Amino acid sequence: MHGPGVRGEMSQQGTFRRIISSLNEAMLNDTHWPQASRLIDEVCGSKGNALFFGKASSNTHVEIYLTKCCYRGDSRPDQMHEYLKHYHAADEHVPRMRRLPHGKIVPIAEQFTEEERKRSRCYNEAYSRYDMQNALEVRLDEPGSAHIALGIADPVDSIGWSTSRVEMIARLLPHIRQYVRVHSALAEADALGASMMKLLDNTRAGIIQLDRRGLIVNMNDKAAESIRKNDGLSCRANSLIAVQPTDQSKLSELLARALPRYEEQARSGSMVIRQSSLLPMLALHVIPVSGQDECFRSLRIAALILLMDPMDGVSIDPNLVEELLGLSPKEARIAVMLAEGQTLRQIAVMTGRGYNTLRYQLHLIFTKLGISRQVELIQIIHALSELPTLKN
Repeated sequence: MHGPGVRGEMSQQGTFRRIISSLNEAMLNDTHWPQASRLIDEVCGSKGNALFFGKASSNTHVEIYLTKCCYRGDSRPDQMHEYLKHYHAADEHVPRMRRLPHGKIVPIAEQFTEEERKRSRCYNEAYSRYDMQNALEVRLDEPGSAHIALGIADPVDSIGWSTSRVEMIARLLPHIRQYVRVHSALAEADALGASMMKLLDNTRAGIIQLDRRGLIVNMNDKAAESIRKNDGLSCRANSLIAVQPTDQSKLSELLARALPRYEEQARSGSMVIRQSSLLPMLALHVIPVSGQDECFRSLRIAALILLMDPMDGVSIDPNLVEELLGLSPKEARIAVMLAEGQTLRQIAVMTGRGYNTLRYQLHLIFTKLGISRQVELIQIIHALSELPTLKN
């Protein structure tokens, strides 16, 4: 017979597996988030949780990409809206939270000084009503100076924040982070909540549907175009293949996790695919698809691959820059990416090229255009972006 401790561990493990499944479903359809949130509360022993993804340039200006606020599965967007509108700018602990090390779980109360806990309107008014005075919080770094912040509301009982509960929160963090990444990519592609067939009509993201064996069932035009170029990705025997061996190793690992054998848990994952020349890396997300839906079963779809090209949102045509300014294709792409707000170091990461190589190419651009500062180059590119498309 199993003792109560063993039964408790088995119950927690079962709930953890259900959380991963709910997060996989919520990546594709936002209506599943409250269920995932309720399970997170259950396994962590909390009254609720709040999720934020965004980028802050100051205490008063926040660019918000995603917010969620639920209490035991009850969605409370009104509460998040109230906090952001009336309390966030004056919240004394926010600057300290932004400086927290990546992944460090801390009590919110410790981010306020003793004097602030006595007089803070935010702590004594908002956090009291939100059941957040004894909450935990954690910050996760994301590209482009963005971050994810997760608040775990007050504990439901006198056990408080035991070691096992804090360890469970830490264990969930990679999966919550993955949910945010995929959710944001689908939202950017205007594909949240779309049916499997409707996804194939999407023109903003590459969509590839796989069966249980990892073989391609369907793909949309954008994905087919990426594969046809044989630059980063290709197709062999109806299987998706990464051109670079190191990328292929990672892709195989992600597919094995999303399409596990036997009764293992299916898990989502992400990577970047390197392309040749100065093309930025493609973001690739692998998402398991639940077999509970009759539509999915009939279509034999077991996993979804989402391809996102960071250059798709660029409004400045590199070919136009190349033609009008007499730059090489590589130089034109550097100029456009700088004008779109990327730094040289970010471009180096996105393209897989050396930082010093990019500095040298930027110097060549300056010489060709007779300028000496990056701001002058950006002004020139922005001026070109205002021109109508040239006709031959």
